[in-house]
This record gives sequence, C-alpha cells and structure tokens, in this order.
Amino acid sequence: MNAARARFSSGELAVVLSHYDLGVIESAREYPRGSRRSPKIVIRTARGRFLLKRRAAGRDKPARIMFTHALLRHLRAKRFPVPRLIRTREGHDSLRTRDGRVYELFEYVSGEHYDFSLAQTYHAGKTLARLHRAVRGFETTWQPPTGGFHNSPNVRGGLNAVPTTISSHDSVVGREAEVLGLTQELFERYEEACEAVEQLGYARWPAWIIHGDWHPGNMLFRGGKVAVVLDFDSARRNPAVVDLANGMLQFSILFDGDEPDAWPEFFDQTRMRRFYRAYTARARLDASQIEAIPHLMIESLISECVVPVAVTGSLGQIPGFGVLQMAKRKVRWLLRNFDRMREWMESTT
Repeated sequence: MNAARARFSSGELAVVLSHYDLGVIESAREYPRGSRRSPKIVIRTARGRFLLKRRAAGRDKPARIMFTHALLRHLRAKRFPVPRLIRTREGHDSLRTRDGRVYELFEYVSGEHYDFSLAQTYHAGKTLARLHRAVRGFETTWQPPTGGFHNSPNVRGGLNAVPTTISSHDSVVGREAEVLGLTQELFERYEEACEAVEQLGYARWPAWIIHGDWHPGNMLFRGGKVAVVLDFDSARRNPAVVDLANGMLQFSILFDGDEPDAWPEFFDQTRMRRFYRAYTARARLDASQIEAIPHLMIESLISECVVPVAVTGSLGQIPGFGVLQMAKRKVRWLLRNFDRMREWMESTT
C-alpha cells in the first residue's frame, strides 16, 4: 500500500518561513511532485513565488545538502537553468533546520510539463550535454556517492525481496511460481547487463558529476526548450554515459495509464534517437560507451521498477506484479533490438 504524501503542519510552516525575508504571504498551495516523503509548498508573496521543501529522512545529511547547494550555485554561475536558493534572513544560510528536520527554499520557476514532442526531447538531450560540460570545473571537498543503477546491490536485494513484498496482493495469490520465474528472469538479465558494461571498460571511463535522475519529471519546459532542471538530490560521480542511457530510456518509454498490461513493449525510437543525437552533437563518446548504452538502459529499467516495488509493493498507484511483467516485456524488446540500436547510434556519432 502506498504511504500518504507527507505534509507540513501550519505551525511548522509559520516557524520555518519566519526565518526568511519574504514579505506578506498572499497564498500557499501544496506542490505534490517528487518524493512522497518530502513535502513541498508553493508560496506567493509580493516579492514573487517560492518553493519550500522539507528533505525526506535519509536525504537530509548536512554534508550531502551542502554539496548539492554548492553544485547549484556553480551551475547558476555557468548560466545553467536551475532555481535560485533563497538564504535565511539571519546567517544567510541556504538551509534551515528545526526539530531534526531540514528545509530549503527556492525561487519558483514556472513552466510546462513534458509534452512528448520531438522539440522538447531534443532540447532535453542538448541540456544534458550542457550540464556535463558545466560541471567539469566544479570542485568540492565532499566526495559525492559513486553508486547508482549500474551493478547495484540495492537492485539485487530488491529483486530478492520482491516476491515477499507483493505476495499478499490479489493479482499474485495462486501465481507465486510465476512471480519467482519473473524475478529470476529479471535478475539474470540485470546480471548479464552489468557484466557486459564491466567488460566494456566501465571502470576506465572518466567519471564526473552527473544529475543521476534525468527524466521528464525533473524539468519544466517553456515552448520547445527546458526552462529549469530540478532535483539534484541524486547527483553523484559516474561516467556521463550513465546519465545519457537513463535519459534515452526515460524520454522514449511508452506507457498508457495505470494498467501496465496495456503498455506497449516497444519504445519510441524516434524520440530515443532525437535525444541521443542532441547529446552526441555536443559531447564525445568512445565506441565502448556507445556499445554499453543498451545494456545500461536495461539496468536502469530494471532498477526503476524493482527498487520501489521491493519497498512498497507498487510503483506509485500501479501494483508491483504488473510493473514487473511490463519490465520483462520491455527488457526483451531491448534485447531483440540491440543490433538495430547500435547501428543507428554508430551512424549518428
């Protein structure tokens, strides 16, 4: 069952906002996006609109947050589209703590959600390449994590936990053997993809700061262009091709409502190619990295589905069993289309 979305209390809001010089608050509304454990609210004042965020437990370590804030300041100095952090009135701090909880206040940047157009897809790929160029001069004393969806113990542990987590759901009762076969197949495909990427030289590829969660929900658009990039909580040190592979997956995946049985097994290859072409027109990949992209996409797909299902039994409102069946179909499609994908990637680069 999905946990309820966390919310601010009125007293909590009053105390936290009192530390900022915002003027009279005209309105406040919930902003129900991102982690359900991290409440957000949009505040309108005579001085503009702002987004207050309370960090989710586990993502509220001060060193991690200060790294993210330093990265945001660096990106703004490079004129990369990220929101401005608002500092407290006293102390000019970029975060505020209260009762063991951590709060951040950002300027609110308006924009449109992703419309699945080729124009927005292309600009998302272009913006990712721009991000990877902008972070090359970024230095930090705190070393960010290096993990992620590639070769992840969390994904393997999630696959082992899934049968127990979803066992009580109505769609699973009487189909336990099918669930075990499904998770075993995904485990094997994940292991094969990990091994292929390692054999192609993952450990030798240059690593720098990446976004770590490059998908349409973490950006807003204006017209055909990215207006702002959000949520750098997953920023980490990895080869840049990890971001690229995840972006190609996220901007080409096809879905249809809350019934994963109705989701097509194939991907929108036109959008996938458009994203790839926009990125590689501005960033260089070697042959081994290009060959690794389909394997990394499989790792990313399995990770995106398995990790939340292992914890909650579902993906958002979608029952976990259907999600994993969908993942299996899409993984099989990627495997069948490896050669075709490599062909157009090599011809594009």
